[in-house]
Amino acid sequence: MKKVTAFFVLIFFASVAFSSGLSPIDSLKGPIDEGLSLLKDPKNKDSSQRKLQRAKMWEIIRKAFDFSELSGRALAVNWKKFTPQQRKEFSEVFSEVLGNTYLDKIQSEYKDEKVKYLDQELISDNKAVVKTKIIRENEEVLVNYSMTLKENEWKVYDVKIEGVSLVQNYRSQFNEILSKETPDELIKRLNKKLKEQEKG
Repeated sequence: MKKVTAFFVLIFFASVAFSSGLSPIDSLKGPIDEGLSLLKDPKNKDSSQRKLQRAKMWEIIRKAFDFSELSGRALAVNWKKFTPQQRKEFSEVFSEVLGNTYLDKIQSEYKDEKVKYLDQELISDNKAVVKTKIIRENEEVLVNYSMTLKENEWKVYDVKIEGVSLVQNYRSQFNEILSKETPDELIKRLNKKLKEQEKG
């Protein structure tokens, strides 16, 4: 995924929270301001405040995303090879690795981006796509959110940036690994990556 893709994903990871009864597009609007305000707040320019900012973003991320759904789609047919315990372990470590990857980028690269809401498409009673445009200096980037309705809350399970799917990007990587290794070995790989992130 190109650099701008890597940067933009976590803006929206960190910007979405959902309230029951809201439409998909309305579920995005208010909380996006909350996420962007964290990035704009001058006090967060101080390195001593970065950990607090990061913790607040993680709170929003965990509420906003259905990581179980995202993980299942990223593994696709390989999901069936995982036991319930392995699925739980995979979802937990994958969400941490994914979040850390993009939080690093957004905290270092945010430059007063703006969000424009374009449209929402209801695919079914519990699936929708919300279309947005990110305006960054002289660049505009189309970002679509695939969302699912569970327990009366809309949550994100995939993000497409300029047509590039986050889920499909990881699916190809996991397919290659699981063609040679076991689910436990993939989980070990991710845990190793997580430890490297925490150190670095």
